Amino acid sequence: MQRFIWMFSICLLPLFVKAQTAPAATDVLKNAEAKAAKAHKNVLIIFHASWCHWCHEMDSAIADAACKPFFERSFVLEHLTVSESPQNKNLENPGADVLLKQYTNGKESGIPFWVILDPKGNLLADSRQPGTGENIGCPTTAADVAQLKSILVKTGKGSPTEINTIGERFARIGK
Repeated sequence: MQRFIWMFSICLLPLFVKAQTAPAATDVLKNAEAKAAKAHKNVLIIFHASWCHWCHEMDSAIADAACKPFFERSFVLEHLTVSESPQNKNLENPGADVLLKQYTNGKESGIPFWVILDPKGNLLADSRQPGTGENIGCPTTAADVAQLKSILVKTGKGSPTEINTIGERFARIGK
């Protein structure tokens, strides 16, 4: 009898265990803005997916010892997961796809796509190249790295030397 109860319990377990779901995109954004206001920083939101090579390259560059202090001093950094494969849909932040469309004006952009917001949620910059509107994503070309550096000068807290170092780190990704 005990064996039957144990087996029955095992069979019912999936009905009671809720699949882990990511927090809603609006909650992530709201929390990031609150942290940014308290810390006098801006918000850097990166739209990404677990399968995205360029998303991982960008995260590695930001986490690099030469870049990390600048990003930590300047931004509250959060990721919003979009465009996951069917088996990883539970990783997506509900509503992140809607926010991505809002920031890209409904145009297909690819990922990573990133935005920089002030603590009140106002858009300061995004990863679109001026003129063409193309997503620079993880910047690696000379033009894209120059655009990134220009944005960091306007939205971050760092010296020209530090921003040049960040540019050099991103440029190495493309080689």
